[in-house]
Amino acid sequence: MTGFYYVYMLSDAATRTHHYVGMTEDLESRLEKHNAKQVPHTSKFAPWTIDAAIAVRNKTTAARLERYLKSGSGRAFANKHLFLLAFAQRS
Repeated sequence: MTGFYYVYMLSDAATRTHHYVGMTEDLESRLEKHNAKQVPHTSKFAPWTIDAAIAVRNKTTAARLERYLKSGSGRAFANKHLFLLAFAQRS
């Protein structure tokens, strides 16, 4: 879909214990970069899987959501409600 900014949450495919939150306009391409180890912060734990992605039309809103999910309370929310849910669905 074009015209959206995606705030996405990744987990490492091997153990699902390492998480990453990011923002992009092209979700598929960004995941390919993470898995090709072209993103220094995530290269150590590749490959990654997408646990959740939220599409937002406004870039500022997407950036604020990303920032929140990277904060202490945002990480707690994501761990309790998003990563756990994604893990349960895969099992």
